[in-house]
Amino acid sequence: MIDLQATGDGLEGYALLAAQLQALLAGERDFIANAAQLSAFLYSEVPDLNWAGFYLNRNEELVLGPFQGKVACVRIPFGKGVCGAAARSRSTQRVEDVHAFAGHIACDSASNSELVVPLVKDGRLVGVLDLDSPLTGRFTAEDQVGIEQLVAIFLAATDL
Repeated sequence: MIDLQATGDGLEGYALLAAQLQALLAGERDFIANAAQLSAFLYSEVPDLNWAGFYLNRNEELVLGPFQGKVACVRIPFGKGVCGAAARSRSTQRVEDVHAFAGHIACDSASNSELVVPLVKDGRLVGVLDLDSPLTGRFTAEDQVGIEQLVAIFLAATDL
C-alpha cells in the first residue's frame, strides 16, 4: 500500500498508482475484467477504505457492478444518495460526512465519508466509481484529483 500522505503532496502517490494501474490494465479491454481489477487495486492500495466498486447505469438507475467490500445496495435510483447525485449531475461528489448528506443511503452503517466519480465516455454516463471510508473527512481534494485521474486511465483502457 502506498502511503498517499507521506509521498509529498498526495498527488505524487497517485502518480505512482496511475503508473501501476496502466501496467495492470495493459492488454485487456474487457469492462468487467478491468472494473474488477480497478476495484481490487483501489481497495488494496488506497488506505482507509471499507468499500470500492462500481454502479452501472441501467436505464437511469444504478445497478451494482464489480466491487470489493461488504455486500452492498443492489439498485440506486438516479438522484438518490451520493451515487445517485453523482449520476444525475455527472460530477464528482466528495462528502466528508455521509450522515449529513440529504438522502444518504446507508448500505453499510460503518461508512462515514464517500467519494463518487461518474464514468462518462463519449458523452454517455456508463456508471459511477464509489469509494467509502469508515473515517469522517477521509477524502481530500487531492484524493479527488488522483481518483479522477485513475478513472480516466480506466476509461481509456476499457471498451464500453
